[in-house]
Amino acid sequence: MMFEVLRPKPADKILKLMKAYREDTRSEKIDLGVGVYKNSTGITPIMQAVKKAEQRIWEEQQTKAYVGLEGDSAFNDSMIGLILNNTIERDRIAAVATPGGSGAVRQAFELIRQANPNVRVFVSNPTWPNHVSMLSYLGIEQIDYRYFDERSRGIDIQGMLDDISKARPGDVVLLHGCCHNPTGANLTSVEWDEVISMLQRTGATPMIDIAYQGFGEGVEQDAVATRKVAESCPETLIAASCSKNFGIYRERTGQLMLITQEKDKSSVKMKQETLAFLNRQNYSFPPDHGGRIVSTILNDSSLRVLWEAELERIRTSLLDIRNLLAATLQELSHSDRFGFITQHRGMFSQLGCNFEQVKVLRENYAIYMVDDSRINVAGLTEEKVPVVAKAIIKVGI
Repeated sequence: MMFEVLRPKPADKILKLMKAYREDTRSEKIDLGVGVYKNSTGITPIMQAVKKAEQRIWEEQQTKAYVGLEGDSAFNDSMIGLILNNTIERDRIAAVATPGGSGAVRQAFELIRQANPNVRVFVSNPTWPNHVSMLSYLGIEQIDYRYFDERSRGIDIQGMLDDISKARPGDVVLLHGCCHNPTGANLTSVEWDEVISMLQRTGATPMIDIAYQGFGEGVEQDAVATRKVAESCPETLIAASCSKNFGIYRERTGQLMLITQEKDKSSVKMKQETLAFLNRQNYSFPPDHGGRIVSTILNDSSLRVLWEAELERIRTSLLDIRNLLAATLQELSHSDRFGFITQHRGMFSQLGCNFEQVKVLRENYAIYMVDDSRINVAGLTEEKVPVVAKAIIKVGI
């Protein structure tokens, strides 16, 4: 029979963790694993700006017919505006809507493999596990570059620069635009300049995965590094997600951009047609509802102000929890060794503990985190912080 040759695939660690958490019957269990924002009541709320946009769409939309292969042009233009804010001329950008940020990353990998079958993709160690999984599935060579310093819980910038210096023209260096997943540790402005200089020196192409714009320092500030890279390099790929900053996880809304310094319109048109072709081969027309929500919000001044205010409250709530957790750990440990938590940004921080300690936290204290000790700060509340902090100290982190 044909399908007898199929073999079990490696389980996704985060999905496996989610299943274990659901099956845990302990009432005191705490989920710090899944990468979804939750408010103080433990739910992922729908933003009021999203509700208002959906109401308007429901009232005004006249058809559910297909949009183009590239997705709705209003969505693509509004996302380009959100991320790049007129720093790049629009006629130098090819863009398509995708099913979520994951879809954008996958399409980007398909594109670079088509452009260079022998491409090597340099990825941070660690990185989002699905980067690694997709590259492996597509048969693209992956090369790790040093990123997270286990001792300082910050950036090993010299190690990073040394490693990406080995990239060549035709290679791709994958970077996190802000709020690095899984570590939460981000490059400074000066370090970004050093990385850009190295990219220019090697001729490698940058690819930026920006999934958390607005969760770090603010909507505008979180895009500064991405804009600087796009302005400085001959070509740049950007994979963007709307799941977190618009809270529309299940709508699967993302975008892939290919930016070039070329002003030859025929060349940009060819790149646009290539992105559309890849969409056609994978899923034809991208989903539209999430994109319509985003463009409705971004193109209406009152809805945009409301959205930005809601997003800012999410950002500051994450900072408040970070500060509380760090302060509680400092008090319990009588040391400042957890100060890095206040320096990290976004939903995640990597505690730096070993697998056995993570296992003990799970089995003895019903505290769930990813095996590499990544915690989702949004899974904490003021009431949960002391519980988690005490357990962290007890297991010897």
